Amino acid sequence: DPSLYRYVSGRFGTQDVAQRWKHKYQEVCNALDMVGFQEQEQVDMQAILAGVLSLGNVTFEPEESNGSVKVSEASRGWLKAAAVSHQMNRQNHTASCFCFLCADARDSIAKVAYGRVFGWIVSKINELLAENVDPDVELREIGILDIFGFENFAVNRFEQFCINLANEQLQHFFNHHIFQLEQAAYKEEELPWETITFNNNEPILNLLLAKPLGLLSLLDEQSAFPQATDKTFVDKLNSSFKGNLHFQPGRGRALGFSIIHYAGKVHYTAGGFLEKNRDTLPANIRGLFINSVTPLLRHPTGIRMARAKCEDETHVLLVMLLWLAGLLICLCPHQHSLMVLMERMYSANPHFVRCIKPNSQKEPGVVDSQVVLQQLRYNGLLETIRIRRDGFSWRPSFEEFAER
Repeated sequence: DPSLYRYVSGRFGTQDVAQRWKHKYQEVCNALDMVGFQEQEQVDMQAILAGVLSLGNVTFEPEESNGSVKVSEASRGWLKAAAVSHQMNRQNHTASCFCFLCADARDSIAKVAYGRVFGWIVSKINELLAENVDPDVELREIGILDIFGFENFAVNRFEQFCINLANEQLQHFFNHHIFQLEQAAYKEEELPWETITFNNNEPILNLLLAKPLGLLSLLDEQSAFPQATDKTFVDKLNSSFKGNLHFQPGRGRALGFSIIHYAGKVHYTAGGFLEKNRDTLPANIRGLFINSVTPLLRHPTGIRMARAKCEDETHVLLVMLLWLAGLLICLCPHQHSLMVLMERMYSANPHFVRCIKPNSQKEPGVVDSQVVLQQLRYNGLLETIRIRRDGFSWRPSFEEFAER
């Protein structure tokens, strides 16, 4: 029952929806068999994922006698289930720290365990599918990139910031290929052409990525100071970006700030920015993974292999835009992973598929014209239609032209 697990509770809707996902899960198991995953490998993977779900239900409470923190009585069963599934060495349940720090450590373990399983699955699929491929033969590649859309919730945290940063980069990549390179080619060929203007989001990227005074650089700087807090980080932003058209300080007592993205204004809650940006695991938690008897948890080979593959392969034939940025950002440090992704994409010959949400309620058969129009405008699709209509979208080679 998905409703029993905090990490997935409320994400499956009705029982009918949950039942459909059970069938999907069976399809995944069948696909693993088809690709060639061994039975024990699947058992290990499923045990780890079950442990992650159980771990998410562990809660903490203060120890009245000495002021420390312990696992709550109600969730000790979940802790036992998580420990058995993860096959880690269980240690003392009591920790001399605040409850929220214990919760962060819990979620860090879950995140790393899930990330290692995901990385292992990707590398294992590549390994199994490439069994009959000559490693000395250089292959071209078709890459499919799928990304969550722009996110703007009632409460936006570090994760939404990372996803929206990836969207800003990809929108800039889209603008670069569709507008800048296209019109530069017309100018170079001395074709009669009326320049089409577009919403250039480069100033926003400068605000976020410039060194040494971009938002991420300031975040890294603050993260390096042991005494820094989310408040000192926000104070630094307010003083550094005073007067910037794409930055607005937070209002009232709430600790936060707003960024005017290409797709609209988003207010970010600054709590947790420093801790999540550091993305470090305490030594004792790293020890849990090192001492695990499950190879998938001991060695983060999947992520390393995936990263090496990303950096080494430059012969990419086609990239279709739209990859799961959130997941990519969770699996490796966000700046490094985004940099590798963009380098790979700029070496490719891209084709784009832009998806438009028909309504904000996720209802079938309902088209909200204002929601659709807003997306067409901020994605630059109206200008894209114009440049495709007025420009030269078909580019035959000289050989193709001569043959005709």
